[in-house]
Amino acid sequence: MNKQLNSGDACPIFSLKDQKGDTISIQDYIGKHVLVLFFYPKDDTRGCTMEACAFRDQYETFQDHGAKVIGISSDSVSSHDRFANKYSLPYTLLADTKKEVRNAFGVPGNLFGLIPGRVTYIIDLDGIIQGVYNSQTDPTGHISKALECIRSITA
Repeated sequence: MNKQLNSGDACPIFSLKDQKGDTISIQDYIGKHVLVLFFYPKDDTRGCTMEACAFRDQYETFQDHGAKVIGISSDSVSSHDRFANKYSLPYTLLADTKKEVRNAFGVPGNLFGLIPGRVTYIIDLDGIIQGVYNSQTDPTGHISKALECIRSITA
């Protein structure tokens, strides 16, 4: 696995399929939106559902600041589709089934490496990471931190 990316690092360029099966290239968003990329362990598990729904509940606030929210896990396109529909998630979920993007960002796992990490990256219009929030044990705590970072970028 690569070293975890931090504030000041450039966002890796990647393309993945979304919950509808469409290929999404991150390059299409850089320069147009502040990006909130949140890596999470698994669809429809307790902590990840709390996190996904917290992003859903704050989605309009993120949009008001010009931010695009994107969730990424190693689950399949069909799993993401079920998850998004079940919880009315209004944002894009990307299927990183080979964990290539997770590895490009250097997202760490838990202590024993058994559970994929839960990390949010805030990326500015220039494609530079401005905030990194690692919250394996607090699935909703980093959402307010992400909003604070976005407010400082867009102020």
